[in-house]
Amino acid sequence: MTRYLINRLIRGFFSIIAVVAIIMILVYSALNRDLIFAADPMFSRLAGNNKTIYKYQRWEEYGYIDYVPYADWLTELIKNGEITSEKATEVGSFGSDVNGKDDTPAVKEYVDKFYAYYQSNGYTIKRLKASNKNGYQQLFAYKDIPIFTRMWNFFSKVISIDNIHYAEEVTGERGITFTLFDPVYGGNVFSPAIIGNGTKYKYLLYFDNKFPFIHQNLITINLGKAYTEQKGVDVWNKMTNIQGNQEKTNVIYPTGLEELSADNLHSATYVKGSLNSNPIYLDRYTDDYTNVSLNKDGLSAMGYSFLIGILSVVLAYLLGIPLGIFMARHKDGVIDKIGTFYIIFIIAVPSLAYIFIFRAIGGAFGLPITFDTTAIKTTMYILPIVSLALPSVAGLMKWLRRYMIDQSNADYVKFARSEGLSENEIFRKHILKNAAIPIIHGIPGAILGSLVGALITESVYVVPGTGRLLTEAISTYDNAVIVGVAMFYAVLSVVSIILGDVLMAMIDPRISFSSKGR
Repeated sequence: MTRYLINRLIRGFFSIIAVVAIIMILVYSALNRDLIFAADPMFSRLAGNNKTIYKYQRWEEYGYIDYVPYADWLTELIKNGEITSEKATEVGSFGSDVNGKDDTPAVKEYVDKFYAYYQSNGYTIKRLKASNKNGYQQLFAYKDIPIFTRMWNFFSKVISIDNIHYAEEVTGERGITFTLFDPVYGGNVFSPAIIGNGTKYKYLLYFDNKFPFIHQNLITINLGKAYTEQKGVDVWNKMTNIQGNQEKTNVIYPTGLEELSADNLHSATYVKGSLNSNPIYLDRYTDDYTNVSLNKDGLSAMGYSFLIGILSVVLAYLLGIPLGIFMARHKDGVIDKIGTFYIIFIIAVPSLAYIFIFRAIGGAFGLPITFDTTAIKTTMYILPIVSLALPSVAGLMKWLRRYMIDQSNADYVKFARSEGLSENEIFRKHILKNAAIPIIHGIPGAILGSLVGALITESVYVVPGTGRLLTEAISTYDNAVIVGVAMFYAVLSVVSIILGDVLMAMIDPRISFSSKGR
């Protein structure tokens, strides 16, 4: 089993890399890069040189190109001590002619150096003419980033580990401390925490009263930053950030100030020089760990999707398995015929249609038909859960009925009958156990699949989950989100298959993944 798991994990690892690599090639090479501006309101408001510069800046932000303006190059020369800031100011004002005919001799010297340096390194130089229509003159160099370089940059940064050398300047000594009494609770409540100084996050590990009760910031998952909705937020954070109304509690700040606030001190991150940038911070904080998120009373997008998904899975198995067994044991009976009709109905009718049917029926009985994160009610979960569970119920009924009927006609069942075993014994010890194996294999996939949400169900009931994340990213050409979500899906798929195999082996000892040589 151990060898099998190691081999499966290795193959799964390379499968994930292959899937993400193919998607990156399709997204970044096959699609026109101008499409990323389709949902960008700023791009449509600009014109002339400003629009061109904005385009190249966004391309760099998306990772398509390496973009170097002439002014940035001069700044780099200042940092390297090659020229003074006064000289950079003198040669920074190049002429408006695209051929440089109106450049002064001093400017021309450095513009020529700019051309020579970047052209020798494979860059393309672009100089834009100034006019009343185009705006100010522009000079910059750019070079496409190879797709394999993009892949390396993505995979090498997927997981990052916080360290004490992140912060440029710190108050006190860099290091990591462990405490049994978290200062967030005033230092008088038993609550273990690991606190860093010099790290990005002040709290690397801590406990609180919110599921899963133990939290960590030491390891960060980076799936790429969004560039449309919630611009600049990492895909993983888009899925895991809490939503809802602000939840204010009595907060004890590092200075000892107590205040009713929604500030989540456990999320504090380092921002250089922030302590002295605002008098409010001086009243509350003692160092530059001032950037905090807000406590909210809802769940994250993944939380909503998982809660609805896992409850629908439980409901599906509670209904689907007994009904499937009953149909198989009373083949061609009334219940079997009704169940078969339901299965055909679910298969034949488009999912969007029967979801709206259930939505209309539920609305007629007074159940909420849309989700409202500002006023969460338990009844809002009923229709999404039922709509998501009913197709799974039909699937479980169909396959369990089929497997059980197939097993009932097997030779070993006939042999068991000849030995005098009762039908109940044959059913319990042989038929059900063998028929349930394929069903059991799908349990991990059903549970983990809850994390990715359900596109149609969440759209119909306006659930703020992760189901719509991928399709919204595709429609807005938010490439980083597409790649990040695809990798998340690929990881869940590989893990669910492996867990399904392990679960089958645990249930049925006849299944073995070890090979024995002769």
